[in-house]
Amino acid sequence: MSNEVVSIVLGGGKGTRLYPLTKERSKPAVPFGGKYRLVDIPISNCINSNFRKIYILTQFNSASLHMHLNSTYQFDSFTKGFVEILAAEQTFSHSDWYNGTADAVRKNLAHFKTQNAKYYMILSGDQLYRMDLKAFLNEHIKSGADISIASTPVNRHDANDLGILKLSNDGTIKDFEEKPGFEKNIDHLKAPQELLSESAINEEKNYIASMGIYIFNADAMHKALDNDFTDFGKEVIPTSIKELKVNSYIYYGYWEDIGTIKSFYDANINLASPFPQFNLYDEEYQIYTRRRDLAPSKLNSCTISNSLSTDGSIISNAFISNSIIGIRTLIETGASLEGVYCMGADSYETMEQKQENEKNNIPNIGIGAGTVIKKAIIDANARIGSGCRIGVDSLDRGDQEHENYFIKDGIIVIPKNAIIPNGTCI
Repeated sequence: MSNEVVSIVLGGGKGTRLYPLTKERSKPAVPFGGKYRLVDIPISNCINSNFRKIYILTQFNSASLHMHLNSTYQFDSFTKGFVEILAAEQTFSHSDWYNGTADAVRKNLAHFKTQNAKYYMILSGDQLYRMDLKAFLNEHIKSGADISIASTPVNRHDANDLGILKLSNDGTIKDFEEKPGFEKNIDHLKAPQELLSESAINEEKNYIASMGIYIFNADAMHKALDNDFTDFGKEVIPTSIKELKVNSYIYYGYWEDIGTIKSFYDANINLASPFPQFNLYDEEYQIYTRRRDLAPSKLNSCTISNSLSTDGSIISNAFISNSIIGIRTLIETGASLEGVYCMGADSYETMEQKQENEKNNIPNIGIGAGTVIKKAIIDANARIGSGCRIGVDSLDRGDQEHENYFIKDGIIVIPKNAIIPNGTCI
Protein backbone atom coordinates (compact mmCIF):
# COMPACT_ATOMS: atom_id res chain seq x y z
CA MET A 1 0.00 0.00 0.00
CA SER A 2 2.89 2.37 0.69
CA ASN A 3 3.68 2.51 -3.04
CA GLU A 4 0.15 3.77 -3.70
CA VAL A 5 0.68 6.93 -1.65
CA VAL A 6 2.38 10.15 -2.74
CA SER A 7 3.23 12.54 0.10
CA ILE A 8 3.31 16.26 -0.70
CA VAL A 9 4.97 18.58 1.82
CA LEU A 10 4.06 22.25 1.42
CA GLY A 11 7.15 24.43 1.76
CA GLY A 12 5.28 27.46 3.07
CA GLY A 13 5.11 31.10 2.08
CA LYS A 14 7.05 34.09 3.37
CA GLY A 15 6.60 33.18 7.05
CA THR A 16 6.22 36.81 8.10
CA ARG A 17 5.11 35.95 11.64
CA LEU A 18 8.41 34.07 12.20
CA TYR A 19 10.50 36.98 10.92
CA PRO A 20 13.47 37.58 11.44
CA LEU A 21 14.09 33.80 11.60
CA THR A 22 12.70 33.68 8.05
CA LYS A 23 14.71 36.66 6.80
CA GLU A 24 17.16 34.43 4.90
CA ARG A 25 15.36 31.06 4.90
CA SER A 26 11.90 29.55 4.42
CA LYS A 27 9.83 28.44 7.43
CA PRO A 28 10.53 24.71 6.94
CA ALA A 29 14.28 25.45 6.93
CA VAL A 30 14.27 27.17 10.34
CA PRO A 31 16.51 25.23 12.79
CA PHE A 32 14.57 23.36 15.44
CA GLY A 33 15.64 21.51 18.59
CA GLY A 34 19.30 22.43 18.19
CA LYS A 35 20.11 20.08 15.30
CA TYR A 36 16.98 19.63 13.15
CA ARG A 37 15.00 21.71 10.65
CA LEU A 38 11.22 22.06 10.83
CA VAL A 39 10.85 20.19 7.52
CA ASP A 40 12.43 17.12 9.16
CA ILE A 41 9.20 16.60 11.13
CA PRO A 42 6.78 15.81 8.27
CA ILE A 43 9.44 13.91 6.31
CA SER A 44 10.26 11.78 9.36
CA ASN A 45 6.55 11.06 9.88
CA CYS A 46 6.39 9.84 6.28
CA ILE A 47 9.50 7.66 6.59
CA ASN A 48 8.37 6.16 9.91
CA SER A 49 5.05 5.27 8.26
CA ASN A 50 6.87 3.74 5.27
CA PHE A 51 5.57 6.37 2.83
CA ARG A 52 8.72 7.15 0.86
CA LYS A 53 7.48 8.89 -2.26
CA ILE A 54 7.82 12.44 -1.00
CA TYR A 55 7.66 15.72 -2.90
CA ILE A 56 8.61 19.05 -1.29
CA LEU A 57 7.01 22.12 -2.87
CA THR A 58 9.21 25.18 -2.40
CA GLN A 59 9.22 28.79 -3.50
CA PHE A 60 10.31 31.48 -1.05
CA ASN A 61 13.88 31.83 0.29
CA SER A 62 14.41 28.17 -0.57
CA ALA A 63 18.20 27.89 -1.09
CA SER A 64 19.05 26.69 2.43
CA LEU A 65 16.05 24.34 2.42
CA HIS A 66 17.20 22.78 -0.87
CA MET A 67 20.73 22.35 0.48
CA HIS A 68 19.44 20.64 3.62
CA LEU A 69 17.14 18.29 1.71
CA ASN A 70 19.74 17.34 -0.86
CA SER A 71 22.37 16.56 1.77
CA THR A 72 20.01 14.66 4.09
CA TYR A 73 17.49 12.48 2.28
CA GLN A 74 19.13 10.07 -0.13
CA PHE A 75 17.38 6.70 -0.28
CA ASP A 76 19.12 3.64 -1.67
CA SER A 77 18.08 2.18 -5.01
CA PHE A 78 16.22 -0.75 -3.39
CA THR A 79 13.57 1.26 -1.50
CA LYS A 80 11.91 2.80 -4.58
CA GLY A 81 11.59 5.96 -2.56
CA PHE A 82 12.65 9.57 -3.03
CA VAL A 83 12.50 13.05 -1.57
CA GLU A 84 12.20 15.33 -4.56
CA ILE A 85 12.09 19.13 -4.59
CA LEU A 86 9.55 20.81 -6.86
CA ALA A 87 10.32 24.52 -6.95
CA ALA A 88 7.98 27.00 -8.61
CA GLU A 89 8.68 26.85 -12.34
CA GLN A 90 7.55 28.48 -15.55
CA THR A 91 5.86 26.31 -18.17
CA PHE A 92 3.86 26.91 -21.35
CA SER A 93 0.65 26.64 -19.29
CA HIS A 94 1.66 28.95 -16.42
CA SER A 95 4.42 31.48 -15.80
CA ASP A 96 3.68 32.90 -12.33
CA TRP A 97 4.60 31.89 -8.77
CA TYR A 98 2.57 29.58 -6.57
CA ASN A 99 -0.43 31.62 -5.47
CA GLY A 100 -1.41 29.43 -2.51
CA THR A 101 -1.34 25.88 -1.20
CA ALA A 102 -3.91 24.50 -3.66
CA ASP A 103 -2.37 26.38 -6.57
CA ALA A 104 1.05 24.90 -5.75
CA VAL A 105 -0.33 21.36 -5.82
CA ARG A 106 -2.35 21.98 -8.98
CA LYS A 107 0.70 23.23 -10.88
CA ASN A 108 2.56 20.02 -10.06
CA LEU A 109 -0.18 17.49 -10.78
CA ALA A 110 1.61 16.42 -13.98
CA HIS A 111 4.62 15.38 -11.86
CA PHE A 112 2.48 13.53 -9.31
CA LYS A 113 0.53 11.59 -11.94
CA THR A 114 3.73 9.81 -13.06
CA GLN A 115 3.61 7.82 -9.78
CA ASN A 116 0.16 6.34 -10.51
CA ALA A 117 -0.84 6.90 -6.90
CA LYS A 118 -4.24 6.02 -5.48
CA TYR A 119 -3.87 8.48 -2.61
CA TYR A 120 -2.30 11.90 -2.13
CA MET A 121 -1.25 12.98 1.36
CA ILE A 122 -0.85 16.74 1.88
CA LEU A 123 1.40 17.76 4.78
CA SER A 124 2.54 21.09 6.18
CA GLY A 125 6.26 21.82 6.37
CA ASP A 126 6.12 23.84 9.60
CA GLN A 127 4.16 21.89 12.21
CA LEU A 128 5.36 19.87 15.20
CA TYR A 129 3.72 16.48 15.74
CA ARG A 130 4.42 12.75 15.59
CA MET A 131 1.67 10.80 13.81
CA ASP A 132 1.27 7.28 12.49
CA LEU A 133 0.27 8.28 8.96
CA LYS A 134 -0.42 4.66 8.06
CA ALA A 135 -3.20 4.54 10.69
CA PHE A 136 -4.56 7.77 9.19
CA LEU A 137 -4.61 6.17 5.73
CA ASN A 138 -6.23 2.97 6.99
CA GLU A 139 -9.01 4.96 8.63
CA HIS A 140 -9.48 6.97 5.43
CA ILE A 141 -9.89 3.80 3.37
CA LYS A 142 -12.19 2.19 5.96
CA SER A 143 -14.47 5.24 6.01
CA GLY A 144 -14.99 5.23 2.26
CA ALA A 145 -14.31 8.97 2.19
CA ASP A 146 -13.08 10.90 -0.84
CA ILE A 147 -11.07 13.21 1.43
CA SER A 148 -9.97 12.86 5.05
CA ILE A 149 -8.77 15.71 7.23
CA ALA A 150 -6.51 15.11 10.23
CA SER A 151 -7.95 17.10 13.11
CA THR A 152 -7.42 17.68 16.80
CA PRO A 153 -9.70 18.72 19.70
CA VAL A 154 -9.20 22.33 20.89
CA ASN A 155 -10.81 24.64 23.43
CA ARG A 156 -12.76 27.78 22.55
CA HIS A 157 -9.74 30.06 22.89
CA ASP A 158 -7.55 28.05 20.51
CA ALA A 159 -10.44 27.75 18.05
CA ASN A 160 -10.12 31.47 17.25
CA ASP A 161 -7.19 31.05 14.88
CA LEU A 162 -7.88 27.61 13.41
CA GLY A 163 -10.23 26.04 10.88
CA ILE A 164 -13.09 24.46 12.86
CA LEU A 165 -14.99 21.43 11.57
CA LYS A 166 -18.65 20.60 12.20
CA LEU A 167 -19.01 16.82 12.43
CA SER A 168 -21.88 14.39 12.24
CA ASN A 169 -22.02 11.44 14.64
CA ASP A 170 -20.10 9.20 12.20
CA GLY A 171 -17.24 11.67 11.72
CA THR A 172 -18.40 13.05 8.38
CA ILE A 173 -17.65 16.76 8.03
CA LYS A 174 -20.80 18.82 7.45
CA ASP A 175 -19.38 22.34 7.63
CA PHE A 176 -16.10 24.21 8.00
CA GLU A 177 -15.36 27.65 9.39
CA GLU A 178 -11.92 29.21 8.96
CA LYS A 179 -10.60 31.22 11.95
CA PRO A 180 -13.96 32.21 13.50
CA GLY A 181 -12.43 34.72 15.94
CA PHE A 182 -13.43 35.40 19.54
CA GLU A 183 -16.58 37.46 19.08
CA LYS A 184 -18.54 34.92 17.04
CA ASN A 185 -20.81 32.33 18.68
CA ILE A 186 -19.67 28.95 17.38
CA ASP A 187 -21.59 26.67 19.73
CA HIS A 188 -23.17 25.05 16.66
CA LEU A 189 -19.69 23.75 15.72
CA LYS A 190 -19.18 21.76 18.93
CA ALA A 191 -18.29 18.12 18.26
CA PRO A 192 -20.63 15.26 19.21
CA GLN A 193 -19.58 14.03 22.65
CA GLU A 194 -19.36 10.41 21.48
CA LEU A 195 -16.53 11.35 19.11
CA LEU A 196 -14.42 12.94 21.84
CA SER A 197 -12.11 11.21 24.28
CA GLU A 198 -12.73 11.52 28.00
CA SER A 199 -9.63 13.70 28.43
CA ALA A 200 -10.80 16.09 25.68
CA ILE A 201 -14.19 16.45 27.37
CA ASN A 202 -12.59 17.05 30.79
CA GLU A 203 -10.32 19.72 29.30
CA GLU A 204 -13.30 21.37 27.56
CA LYS A 205 -11.80 20.73 24.15
CA ASN A 206 -15.19 20.67 22.50
CA TYR A 207 -14.20 21.82 19.02
CA ILE A 208 -12.44 19.90 16.27
CA ALA A 209 -9.78 21.88 14.41
CA SER A 210 -8.21 21.02 11.08
CA MET A 211 -4.48 20.31 11.31
CA GLY A 212 -3.98 21.19 7.64
CA ILE A 213 -3.10 17.55 6.88
CA TYR A 214 -5.20 15.86 4.22
CA ILE A 215 -5.59 12.57 2.35
CA PHE A 216 -7.24 12.74 -1.08
CA ASN A 217 -8.26 9.87 -3.28
CA ALA A 218 -6.50 10.56 -6.60
CA ASP A 219 -9.70 11.21 -8.55
CA ALA A 220 -11.02 13.41 -5.73
CA MET A 221 -7.85 15.49 -5.85
CA HIS A 222 -8.19 16.05 -9.58
CA LYS A 223 -11.83 17.04 -9.18
CA ALA A 224 -11.18 19.32 -6.18
CA LEU A 225 -8.46 21.21 -8.08
CA ASP A 226 -10.34 21.51 -11.38
CA ASN A 227 -10.95 25.22 -10.77
CA ASP A 228 -9.09 28.43 -9.92
CA PHE A 229 -9.05 28.00 -6.14
CA THR A 230 -5.70 28.93 -4.60
CA ASP A 231 -5.99 27.73 -0.98
CA PHE A 232 -7.00 24.40 0.58
CA GLY A 233 -8.32 25.71 3.89
CA LYS A 234 -10.22 28.72 2.63
CA GLU A 235 -11.61 27.39 -0.66
CA VAL A 236 -10.94 23.77 -1.66
CA ILE A 237 -12.03 22.08 1.58
CA PRO A 238 -15.27 24.10 2.12
CA THR A 239 -16.31 23.46 -1.48
CA SER A 240 -15.39 19.76 -1.32
CA ILE A 241 -17.53 19.29 1.80
CA LYS A 242 -20.57 20.22 -0.27
CA GLU A 243 -19.69 17.98 -3.23
CA LEU A 244 -17.71 14.99 -1.88
CA LYS A 245 -17.61 12.76 1.19
CA VAL A 246 -15.13 14.39 3.58
CA ASN A 247 -14.28 12.72 6.91
CA SER A 248 -12.41 13.79 10.00
CA TYR A 249 -9.60 11.71 11.51
CA ILE A 250 -9.26 12.85 15.12
CA TYR A 251 -5.69 12.83 16.41
CA TYR A 252 -5.19 13.04 20.19
CA GLY A 253 -1.40 13.39 20.31
CA TYR A 254 0.69 16.52 20.64
CA TRP A 255 0.40 18.97 17.75
CA GLU A 256 1.67 22.52 17.48
CA ASP A 257 1.28 24.87 14.55
CA ILE A 258 4.55 26.79 14.79
CA GLY A 259 3.44 30.06 13.25
CA THR A 260 4.71 32.74 15.64
CA ILE A 261 7.93 33.54 17.46
CA LYS A 262 6.24 32.75 20.79
CA SER A 263 4.93 29.32 19.70
CA PHE A 264 8.32 28.52 18.14
CA TYR A 265 10.20 29.58 21.29
CA ASP A 266 7.84 27.75 23.67
CA ALA A 267 7.94 24.52 21.62
CA ASN A 268 11.74 24.52 21.58
CA ILE A 269 12.27 25.35 25.25
CA ASN A 270 9.74 22.67 26.22
CA LEU A 271 11.95 20.04 24.55
CA ALA A 272 14.45 20.47 27.38
CA SER A 273 11.92 20.00 30.20
CA PRO A 274 11.95 16.77 32.24
CA PHE A 275 8.71 15.56 30.58
CA PRO A 276 8.49 17.32 27.20
CA GLN A 277 5.28 17.33 25.21
CA PHE A 278 7.26 16.27 22.12
CA ASN A 279 9.68 13.48 22.94
CA LEU A 280 12.88 13.45 20.87
CA TYR A 281 13.93 10.13 22.42
CA ASP A 282 11.29 7.87 20.86
CA GLU A 283 13.29 5.20 19.00
CA GLU A 284 10.25 3.82 17.20
CA TYR A 285 9.35 7.19 15.65
CA GLN A 286 12.70 8.87 15.18
CA ILE A 287 13.25 12.36 13.82
CA TYR A 288 15.76 12.23 10.99
CA THR A 289 18.08 15.03 9.94
CA ARG A 290 21.38 15.75 8.26
CA ARG A 291 24.29 13.59 9.37
CA ARG A 292 27.21 15.84 10.33
CA ASP A 293 29.71 13.51 12.07
CA LEU A 294 30.58 16.17 14.64
CA ALA A 295 32.43 15.45 17.85
CA PRO A 296 30.48 15.16 21.13
CA SER A 297 29.86 18.37 23.05
CA LYS A 298 32.58 19.29 25.56
CA LEU A 299 31.43 20.67 28.92
CA ASN A 300 34.17 22.18 31.07
CA SER A 301 33.17 22.88 34.71
CA CYS A 302 29.57 23.88 33.87
CA THR A 303 26.32 24.04 35.78
CA ILE A 304 23.53 22.84 33.47
CA SER A 305 19.88 22.07 34.27
CA ASN A 306 16.84 21.23 32.12
CA SER A 307 18.78 21.87 28.92
CA LEU A 308 19.87 20.17 25.70
CA SER A 309 23.34 20.45 24.21
CA THR A 310 23.74 19.16 20.67
CA ASP A 311 26.80 17.96 18.75
CA GLY A 312 30.08 19.80 18.46
CA SER A 313 29.61 22.44 21.17
CA ILE A 314 32.29 23.60 23.62
CA ILE A 315 31.00 25.18 26.83
CA SER A 316 33.38 26.40 29.54
CA ASN A 317 32.56 27.34 33.12
CA ALA A 318 29.03 28.48 32.22
CA PHE A 319 25.62 28.45 33.88
CA ILE A 320 22.87 27.15 31.58
CA SER A 321 19.23 26.63 32.54
CA ASN A 322 16.08 25.80 30.52
CA SER A 323 17.97 26.27 27.27
CA ILE A 324 18.88 24.55 24.02
CA ILE A 325 22.43 24.75 22.71
CA GLY A 326 22.65 24.16 18.95
CA ILE A 327 25.45 22.58 16.94
CA ARG A 328 28.98 24.02 17.15
CA THR A 329 28.05 26.56 19.82
CA LEU A 330 31.05 28.03 21.64
CA ILE A 331 30.25 29.52 25.06
CA GLU A 332 33.09 31.23 26.91
CA THR A 333 33.84 31.20 30.64
CA GLY A 334 31.44 32.89 33.01
CA ALA A 335 28.52 33.13 30.58
CA SER A 336 24.97 32.57 31.82
CA LEU A 337 21.99 31.49 29.70
CA GLU A 338 18.47 31.12 31.06
CA GLY A 339 15.57 30.31 28.74
CA VAL A 340 17.69 30.65 25.59
CA TYR A 341 17.55 28.83 22.28
CA CYS A 342 20.99 29.17 20.69
CA MET A 343 20.99 27.82 17.12
CA GLY A 344 24.76 27.43 16.88
CA ALA A 345 27.03 27.83 13.87
CA ASP A 346 27.48 26.48 10.35
CA SER A 347 31.23 26.03 10.82
CA TYR A 348 34.08 26.55 13.27
CA GLU A 349 36.34 29.57 12.99
CA THR A 350 40.04 28.90 12.52
CA MET A 351 42.70 30.35 14.80
CA GLU A 352 43.68 32.75 12.00
CA GLN A 353 40.10 33.97 11.70
CA LYS A 354 39.88 34.53 15.44
CA GLN A 355 43.09 36.52 15.41
CA GLU A 356 41.70 38.65 12.59
CA ASN A 357 38.51 39.18 14.59
CA GLU A 358 40.54 40.40 17.54
CA LYS A 359 42.45 42.89 15.39
CA ASN A 360 39.18 44.32 14.09
CA ASN A 361 37.47 44.26 17.49
CA ILE A 362 34.85 41.78 16.26
CA PRO A 363 33.58 39.06 18.63
CA ASN A 364 34.05 35.43 17.68
CA ILE A 365 31.03 33.36 16.65
CA GLY A 366 29.30 32.20 19.84
CA ILE A 367 28.72 33.65 23.31
CA GLY A 368 31.50 35.74 24.86
CA ALA A 369 32.91 35.53 28.39
CA GLY A 370 30.72 36.85 31.19
CA THR A 371 27.71 37.47 28.96
CA VAL A 372 24.26 37.01 30.54
CA ILE A 373 21.22 36.20 28.35
CA LYS A 374 17.60 35.54 29.35
CA LYS A 375 14.53 34.61 27.28
CA ALA A 376 16.04 34.94 23.83
CA ILE A 377 16.58 33.21 20.50
CA ILE A 378 20.12 33.46 19.15
CA ASP A 379 20.09 32.65 15.44
CA ALA A 380 22.93 30.86 13.62
CA ASN A 381 26.42 32.36 13.35
CA ALA A 382 25.63 35.24 15.72
CA ARG A 383 28.62 36.92 17.36
CA ILE A 384 27.86 38.02 20.91
CA GLY A 385 30.75 39.74 22.65
CA SER A 386 32.01 39.57 26.22
CA GLY A 387 30.23 41.20 29.14
CA CYS A 388 26.90 41.64 27.33
CA ARG A 389 23.55 41.73 29.13
CA ILE A 390 20.64 40.63 26.97
CA GLY A 391 17.11 40.47 28.42
CA VAL A 392 18.42 40.83 31.97
CA ASP A 393 17.73 44.45 32.82
CA SER A 394 14.32 46.14 32.73
CA LEU A 395 13.19 46.71 29.15
CA ASP A 396 10.11 47.31 27.08
CA ARG A 397 9.30 43.91 25.56
CA GLY A 398 6.78 45.27 23.08
CA ASP A 399 7.49 44.42 19.44
CA GLN A 400 10.59 46.29 18.25
CA GLU A 401 13.00 46.16 15.33
CA HIS A 402 16.60 47.33 15.64
CA GLU A 403 19.75 46.90 13.56
CA ASN A 404 21.13 43.93 15.51
CA TYR A 405 18.13 42.61 17.43
CA PHE A 406 14.35 42.30 17.41
CA ILE A 407 11.76 41.90 20.14
CA LYS A 408 8.68 39.90 19.14
CA ASP A 409 6.03 38.39 21.39
CA GLY A 410 8.15 39.46 24.38
CA ILE A 411 11.16 37.44 23.18
CA ILE A 412 14.48 38.92 22.11
CA VAL A 413 15.70 37.59 18.77
CA ILE A 414 19.32 38.03 17.67
CA PRO A 415 19.20 37.45 13.88
CA LYS A 416 21.50 35.27 11.81
CA ASN A 417 25.07 36.62 11.41
CA ALA A 418 24.38 39.51 13.81
CA ILE A 419 27.29 41.17 15.64
CA ILE A 420 26.70 42.27 19.24
CA PRO A 421 29.78 44.24 20.45
CA ASN A 422 31.41 43.70 23.85
CA GLY A 423 29.50 45.20 26.76
CA THR A 424 26.20 45.65 24.91
CA CYS A 425 23.05 45.86 27.01
CA ILE A 426 19.71 44.98 25.44
